[in-house]
Amino acid sequence: MTRPLTGTSQQGHTWLTGGDERVIGMSTTTQRSIADIDAAQRESGAPILDLVVPVYNEEKDLEPCVRRLVGYLRDRFPYPFRITIADNASRDATFQIARDLEREIPEVLAFHLEEKGRGRALQAVWSASDAQILAYMDVDLSTDLAALLPLVAPLVSGHSDLAIGSRLSRGSRVIRGTKRELISRCYNVLLRGTLAARFSDAQCGFKAIRKDVATRILPLVEDTEWFFDTELLVLAERAGLRIHEVPVDWIDDADSRVDIVSTALADLRGIVRMIRTLSRGRLPIAAVRQQLGRSPLSARGPGLVAQVLRFGCIGVVSTIAYLLLYVVLRTPIGAQPANFVALLLTAIANTAANRRLTFGVTGRQGSGRQQLQGLVAFGICLALTSGSLAALHAVEHTPARATELTLLVLSNLVATVLRFVLLRWWVFRTQRA
Repeated sequence: MTRPLTGTSQQGHTWLTGGDERVIGMSTTTQRSIADIDAAQRESGAPILDLVVPVYNEEKDLEPCVRRLVGYLRDRFPYPFRITIADNASRDATFQIARDLEREIPEVLAFHLEEKGRGRALQAVWSASDAQILAYMDVDLSTDLAALLPLVAPLVSGHSDLAIGSRLSRGSRVIRGTKRELISRCYNVLLRGTLAARFSDAQCGFKAIRKDVATRILPLVEDTEWFFDTELLVLAERAGLRIHEVPVDWIDDADSRVDIVSTALADLRGIVRMIRTLSRGRLPIAAVRQQLGRSPLSARGPGLVAQVLRFGCIGVVSTIAYLLLYVVLRTPIGAQPANFVALLLTAIANTAANRRLTFGVTGRQGSGRQQLQGLVAFGICLALTSGSLAALHAVEHTPARATELTLLVLSNLVATVLRFVLLRWWVFRTQRA
């Protein structure tokens, strides 16, 4: 199964296979295009799945891992496959073992990279692979191999674009330490809060991607180490790609060489970089979305009745929140300031909730302008509530608290009706149309 190949990865790394040369390095002396490589390999019969196993100083675990993988895939995997060992600049006998396995087992290929980095290895091998489905898994085989076919099948059928194993999905069975579990869940919450990620487990070492999707997404991924997975998934989501999640059985490797502190710091730097890059619009996400046929769906928003019901529910919640804030702030800062602060905070939250839930507006486009228009409506509400409150105090110097709250509720109801009219026919009119 060994074929002489040469090519250039998406990051400019030249890689050579065949004979005695199997090195992915920085030399550019011998290069052929990926199209030439694909054409040559199609003639010789390309596998459906290319399963990459990145390794670094794994001379102890590599051979049993690969033999177990080969045995399982031969017995239970219904598609032609290849196992690619991507050696990340190991200093022990890892690559020699990989070469021995390649000579013995037809489905195994071995590559050596002159620089470390899991992301770098996946970039290089995936970019030049001839397989339809590209995948990788960790050499420790922490993931139950029974999840491999469910991971790959939606990609083969064309239902999904990427697939990831998830240790945090319902149905997953995980054995690992409390510290790693806590870090993983906190990282997931951080991604959801900063990059609006919807996938559940970015760092599980068990993923697959279709070749046509990888060809367009990989050139946009900058990280060459552990943040590679997260960056790939975030970009895929932004491009409108469908990500399939597979619950996995996972047993943590007690002998893992991953430095948790340095990896966490690198992930934080990666998040900051991606926020900056995406906010400045430097990535051609729209072009990738168009190339892959994943243009945004143009769906009709909720009808008038549904809008009224949703607006009413949000209004009830907003009114309760407003009253609670007012009661809390009334004594320390006074009636008018308490009314202003409570109304301002609930107005901002109310506009955001109605934007998404009542009028079905998604995405960030126009959100700033809509919040400003919402503040105009807030000013009208403030005039109504503050005016009624001032009138009450003019009539009665120290009104009862119940009377004050009743008047505020009534004035807020009037303001709420006016607010719905303004939101529907002014603030979100363009998006509704």
